[in-house]
Amino acid sequence: MVLEGLKRYGLASIMWLASLALSMALGPIDRPLFRDVTSELGLSLTTDSACWVDVDNDGWTDLCAAGAVWKNEKGRKFAKIASVGNVVAADFDNDGFADLFSWSQLKLYHNDSGKGFTEVSLPELPSTVSRGACWGDFDGDGFVDLYVGGFEDWDKQITYPDMILMNQKGKGFVLAWQETRFRARGVTACDFDRDADLDVYVSNYRLQPNVLWLNDGTGHFRDATAEFNAIATSPGFEGGHSIGAAWGDFDEDGEFDLFAGNFAHQDDRGDQPKSRFLRNLGKHKGYRFDDLGPCGVFYQESYATPAAGDFDDDGDLDLFFTTVYAPASFNRMNYPVLFRNDGGFKFADATNGSGLEKLPPTYQAAWADFNHDGKLDLVSGGNLFVNQAPEARWIEVGLTGDGRHVNKSAIGAQVRVAVGKRVLTRQVEAGTGEGNQNDLRLHFGLGNYGGKVTLAITWPDGKRHNVFRVRTNRVIDLKYR
Repeated sequence: MVLEGLKRYGLASIMWLASLALSMALGPIDRPLFRDVTSELGLSLTTDSACWVDVDNDGWTDLCAAGAVWKNEKGRKFAKIASVGNVVAADFDNDGFADLFSWSQLKLYHNDSGKGFTEVSLPELPSTVSRGACWGDFDGDGFVDLYVGGFEDWDKQITYPDMILMNQKGKGFVLAWQETRFRARGVTACDFDRDADLDVYVSNYRLQPNVLWLNDGTGHFRDATAEFNAIATSPGFEGGHSIGAAWGDFDEDGEFDLFAGNFAHQDDRGDQPKSRFLRNLGKHKGYRFDDLGPCGVFYQESYATPAAGDFDDDGDLDLFFTTVYAPASFNRMNYPVLFRNDGGFKFADATNGSGLEKLPPTYQAAWADFNHDGKLDLVSGGNLFVNQAPEARWIEVGLTGDGRHVNKSAIGAQVRVAVGKRVLTRQVEAGTGEGNQNDLRLHFGLGNYGGKVTLAITWPDGKRHNVFRVRTNRVIDLKYR
């Protein structure tokens, strides 16, 4: 493995005076942290899910939303270049260009070298209504596979099957597994137990338990939810109304935790399970999860899609959480909320003054630094918001597999950045929340840290590589060798 490139994109002009300055500034400020730039950048969006991915390899992440692919023209505007459904993205044939799977249409679109998209035949599939899917190399052959969640038809009382489509080395897919047991919403994958294979977490609805599918390394999964304490429920209930979950190292211990988002009624039907954080206890505790409860994520009835990202560049992962009821439904207020991570699994409402107040009902939430200024921007509620937070140090890491041992999109790779005594951890993932996808390029806020950093990369096949003394305020591109 070698350092492939070191590029500058919009070098921050000044250091942040103190890592806590932004937290202190979240009261009255001269301008909102986020500014709506949807119209001025030429976008026309809906409130459905969103996926960030660079489809033409020009170094600028593009946006798949409102059933379309929007080309990012160097952060200055977007242009619609193709029509697809709601998608998650990864390079299924390892030709160097990210392809699109539409979970809403059950269609696969091949990326024709960034010049367009061609539909690819899939095997005959059972009738399914899906609300989300994720990519991942489940059998370790260097090619990404698909886990597709199956939801329901409530009127007909039909539950649709979850499916796994196994990649035949870029030549097509086979239906390898299906099961009709739960009503799936969001689907997301992570090697949470560090055994060099991707496990899958499925958020299930109708007070059913969420499922942690443990991978044996060959693409065969078993239900290990109870074993790892990952149900995300409360006493008296088998499970919650889960719509989406997000993986992330929320306490900077190097292990991937889970945030499970629960839509929850609180009436004569019962005090249903609230959203909660599941802390990964690490190797010495068998990678079991400790259910910590809401950790400051206050109750709203209609929470839906969570998206984890460091919006204030202080190093820890914050949380944006959407709602899907109209604001005054059932005489309760319901609005998407921006939660700031204050450390120690304590999260605070940072919505006021952020520019994200009173967004409409939406399942859409995805982060990316689309304009290369070192700050994460957000698409949600049918709008694109540019991040105007004070300048801080940062680093962004783009990974590429070799197409033989590791898939070209490097889905499943993990990066840990040493910042003094802190270790910041991110993963390359293709599917989060309910049907959304953050940018494949990994973003690390560094606060006011002015030194050089060390990157520790764990590739999906388990190989590790360290890159020492890397300067900040840069994009680092690395290829597997």
